[in-house]
Formats: sequence, C-alpha cells, structure tokens
Amino acid sequence: MQLTAKTIAELILKGFKRHFALFQDSTAAASRYFNQADWPGFLQLSSERISFYDQRVNETLLLLKKELPDPGGSAGFWQEVKQHYSDLLQMHPQAELAETFYNSLFCRLFERKYFHNQNIFVQSTLNRQQLPAPVASVYDSYFPVQNSLKQTLRHIIADFRFGPDFIDLERDIRYLVRSFLDQSSHGRFPLHLIRFDILKSAFYRNKAAYIIGRVVTPEGQQPFVIPVLHQQACSTAPSEGLYLDTLITEPEQLSVVFGFSRAYFMVQSQVPSALIQFLRELMPHKTLAELYASIGLHKQAKTEFYRELLQHLTRSSDHFVAAPGIRGLVMMVFTLPSFPYVFKVIRDEFPESKPISRATVKARYLQVKKHDRVGRMADTMEYSDVALPIDRFAPELLEELQQSIGGSLRIEDDLVVIKHLYIERRMIPLNLYLEQVGSDEKSRIMKDYGQALKDIIAANIFPGDMLLKNFGVTRHKRVIFYDYDEVQYLLDVNFRALPKAESIEDALYSEYSVAPGDVFPEQISTYVTAQPELRDLLLKFHPELMDPAYWQQMQQRIRAGQFDDVFPYPDGMRFSVRYNEHSA
Repeated sequence: MQLTAKTIAELILKGFKRHFALFQDSTAAASRYFNQADWPGFLQLSSERISFYDQRVNETLLLLKKELPDPGGSAGFWQEVKQHYSDLLQMHPQAELAETFYNSLFCRLFERKYFHNQNIFVQSTLNRQQLPAPVASVYDSYFPVQNSLKQTLRHIIADFRFGPDFIDLERDIRYLVRSFLDQSSHGRFPLHLIRFDILKSAFYRNKAAYIIGRVVTPEGQQPFVIPVLHQQACSTAPSEGLYLDTLITEPEQLSVVFGFSRAYFMVQSQVPSALIQFLRELMPHKTLAELYASIGLHKQAKTEFYRELLQHLTRSSDHFVAAPGIRGLVMMVFTLPSFPYVFKVIRDEFPESKPISRATVKARYLQVKKHDRVGRMADTMEYSDVALPIDRFAPELLEELQQSIGGSLRIEDDLVVIKHLYIERRMIPLNLYLEQVGSDEKSRIMKDYGQALKDIIAANIFPGDMLLKNFGVTRHKRVIFYDYDEVQYLLDVNFRALPKAESIEDALYSEYSVAPGDVFPEQISTYVTAQPELRDLLLKFHPELMDPAYWQQMQQRIRAGQFDDVFPYPDGMRFSVRYNEHSA
C-alpha cells in the first residue's frame, strides 16, 4: 500500500515520540541512581544516552524503508510531507526537537543538494516568541512573606523529594541564609518584596544534584545554584545522607557550571524550549546551542549552532583562516576570527609517528563525547557535508585545505563542502598563552595544567599526547584538553619506570624493550615542554606525575570503583571550608 504524505509525517513523528519518551525515562532514572549513590550506574546511563537519538533515527528509517518501496521518492512529494509534519507540530511541546528529528531522517535519504528550507527545517517554522507552554510552567514560585526565609528554603528543598535524608538540614539552611545575605544585594529588601523561582526538576550530573533558580526583587533577578551531595567516607562507601554543599550566585561561576567541558546534565522537562528560555534569562550570554547541549539535547544544539553560524556569516565579512598555533599532524584546523569556534577536519594522510587510521580518530572523539569530561575536555559537535561560502575562505587557507584534506573536500559552484568535520569552542593554545603572560600567571597556569591532567586521569582517560599545544586556555583562564587522536582508557596503559643504568656506558648503549602500551612517566616533564622554566614549574607543583607509582595507584582506584570528586566550583566556596563546621 502506498503511504500518503500525511501518513509518512505521522510515522516520523511517532519515531520522534518514541525517542523523547526513552530520553525522558533515562533522565528519570538519573534521580534513582543519585538517591542510591550508584555512581558507576549513573556514568553508564549518561554514556548510553548519547546514542539514543541516532538509534531512534535508524529505527524510524528502517520502518520507513519497509513501508515505502522508494523511501527517497521525489523532493516535491517530501515538501508535502514536511507541510503535514509542520501542521502536526502546532503547539507540540517538543516541536523544535521534532523538527531536528525530521531533518536527520531526511538527510539520510537524500543528497546534500536537497538540504534547503523547502525540504528541511533549515530555519525553524516555530514562533520563538510563542512557546508551546509558558516559561512559568517549568518553575515554582515561593514567597517568603508568608513565612520566614528559613522556612521558605525548607519548603524548596522538601519539594524535590530527594530519597535519602539530610544529615543536618537545619545547619545547611543556616549556611544557605548566611550565604544569600553575604552574596546578594537582594537581602536588603523586606521579605514581602522577594520571590524565589525554582526549576521543578533537579539537574543531575556525576555525583551531584543541582537546584537551580533565581531570586526576584524590585531591583531585578539574581540566578543561583545549590549543589546537593552525598556524604560518604569514600566513593565506594554507603551514603551517610545528603547535604547542601554551597551556594553559587556569581555569573562567571554559573557559566562554568554550564560549561562546554563537562558532561551533560540529566534533567526532566516536557517542554524543553520553556526550560531553555528560563536558563537563558539566567545566563543571557549563553547561546541556544550551548544551553541545549548542556541538558543533553546535543542534536538540537547542533541545529541551533548551524543556524547561528549561518546568521553570523550574513552579518560578518571576515575570512576563514588557519587557526593560530602549531599545525596538527592529524587534524587541519581553521577558524573564522569573528566567530568563537574552530573547525577541525581529519587529514588525508598521517605521518609515520601517528600510526592510526581515520576510523580510530573518529572512535576516539566519540569516546570522549560519551565520557565524563570532568571540566577538562572540550565538547565537540560532529557534522557531515557542511557547505560554506567559498568567498569566505582566505585563498591561502583554501589552498592548504585542498592539499591536506582534499579527500574530504569538494567545491560545488560557490560552496566549499566538507564531508566530515568537528567543531569546538575556540581557546588560546596553551603554548601560545604561556608566551604572552608574566611569571606569576605562568606559575598559576602550569599548576592548573598539572591539575587538568590529574582530573582527566581520575576519570579513566589517558590523554596520550600531553604536549602543551594540545591544551587550551578558556576565557575563565582554565586549562582544557582538546586533541583526542591519541586518547585511550587509563586502564589500557602500562606505566613503567625507566630501567636504571649502572654506568655511563650502560646509559649510552643499553637497550630495553618497549611494548605499544608502555608509558614512562619520568619522561613527561621533558616531553611536554623544552623550556626549563615551565618544566621546573610542573615539577614543583605536580612531582607525582613523573612517578609511575602515582599512575599505577590511580589505575588501582579506578579498578576498585573509586571515583574522585571533580566539581565545577572551587573548594573554597564549599560550606565545609567557608564555615569550617563539617567536612564532606
């Protein structure tokens, strides 16, 4: 039986509904893992959720091919399908996500030349000013005028219905009130002029649940985040109960909590657009793409990012150029100076020093995508068949691209089409940053570089190539790793001590076997930099990184299921440190 355009539209929407239902189920499970302090289970759930979208698109595509002899059909027929689909999305609570799902399906059926707004949702048909549900539907409001401030905060915490009991909620509420008064000018207003707006669902990530809201007064609004943690003697011990860890109100620190170098939050919302709008009111400097990515809707983030790129190209006139820094051996990297991102394309050929394949590189980038990035590894967006105006490429860059990535590049009329690329947030390469700063900042940043390595390996990731050029410095002056072609799991590496030579002759002429997985930590300080000043700073702050026993100990901890706490705020902000009355 030949399916009509309307029936096909309904079939695609059914596939999307199945995807979103499973996505919501996984997010609901996050609260159970948190309540049980089951951190391995939570990490597994978070990793598996990354693949949900592609799995549902593939399922829907197979069903479509089963029902249609020629699922590609004609472009004109599919324009009718799109119109019916658009009609089905009127007031749909996840309409923007459903549009992206449709795009993904269409793009797997047709060639790139059909990827325009008549056939897919290059531009959304939705009215961004009229959400399918009001923003107020995603939060609850609390008015302290009816009670004391402490009682209002008790109600807020109680309404989240966390499973375990709090160890000492009264103590934590006391800290919370004290912090609000210390950090906010809103505390000078009488209670009847204060309102708390609190998102209904907690945001779960790693070992924390985050309560997110804002204080509203006649003076304006102030966002805040309250992390809720388990108190455990160690990461494998049973939970002793919950506690409030700190209060975050500074915009810069809030931006770090939602940063691009961390795993996605698990948060429930039937109307994601309303949730995103609320978050955008708290963080107006964040783009739609960044906010959708932060809550795990990374395919929608890609859609929003591409729209932002197209809009930026119409408003700007500068040219794509090679990204600053040392050229990579595996990736060719370019950027648009007025746009804060880099575009990375796998080279056609690698030198002998990089005995890996294109498939290996892609697998390693996906490995990091699905892993806990612990605030130290940049998120990437992966695209296929990206078309960019040829007149926006600097001639020297275009020539270099044709030489280095010719197998992934073709020119169609006035467009440069790149078969496969990754896009990351642009940072200052660490080696260039260190050339521009004074001795005090060099000291601080090298200390942070060593801490970045420790955070990454604690998450069971071995960076492989630890050269400074493979790390960047963010606008918050944090060191972030961004080159993944040599990453592997820490547990897959054999850390060895260098054999000790008994004489000069032995040192000059002795040979020892090195297996492919062998790493000698004693060589790290020499390998990462040739500058004695930087090497001395690394040895000063992190001498254990040069000790094989340290790396072996980290492997033992991971095998024992011990996961270090890596939270997106400094230890000095924690109530246990600020008020010195309890320790987590």
